[in-house]
Amino acid sequence: MQLVHEGRRPIATSVEFADTFLAQARGLMFRRSVPDDYALVFRFNEAERRSLHMLFVPFPIDALWLVDGEVTKRARLSGWTGLGWGTADTIVELPAGAADGVDIGDAVELVE
Repeated sequence: MQLVHEGRRPIATSVEFADTFLAQARGLMFRRSVPDDYALVFRFNEAERRSLHMLFVPFPIDALWLVDGEVTKRARLSGWTGLGWGTADTIVELPAGAADGVDIGDAVELVE
């Protein structure tokens, strides 16, 4: 599984899903780092205003908020103190810099 930007550029080739309540609550907390080709994907049943925090995450990340595969917000969140809000049915957490070139309105999708 890959995370692809605009149907052509792979953003991540190692994709993990936070598909339980506990996995979603934990996110990237307590990890020392993530690989450069990594994405953590949070999928929800409907688009709502959703938040991310960086408490106990010691490194910066790029975050994408998506609705139906379209980017509604992109943010770089700093380690420990970052906080972000956006409307999404899917949130993607990536290593800092991985979402460079991804803009609001762009398509981002998971492909086999």
